[in-house]
Amino acid sequence: MKMIIAIIQDKDSNRLSNAFIEQDIRATKLSSTGGFLRSGNSTFLIGVEDEKVDDVLELIKTTSKTRKQFMAPPVNLDSPMEAAGAYPVEVQVGGATVFVLPIDAFHRF
Repeated sequence: MKMIIAIIQDKDSNRLSNAFIEQDIRATKLSSTGGFLRSGNSTFLIGVEDEKVDDVLELIKTTSKTRKQFMAPPVNLDSPMEAAGAYPVEVQVGGATVFVLPIDAFHRF
């Protein structure tokens, strides 16, 4: 048995939740914050049998899309004032960060 921990953007979380329901995959969804843009994320905890890991990973991959987003670079107070008016830059966000861990024991009470 494996524990899959998947961190995705909030924008994709409902689509992934619905995909899990359609495939009868039990998952626990937690709200989380972090990453480069310090934006809202959802962390899914999924316990699955070894043979279902690839199916779950494929669902995560197809529902968690990358996208482009503009962000203002952080202001460096040590730099000259001309640099303080830096222009927004385009960055790629989204996708998924996934960890697959072995489970020694699983109990449902």
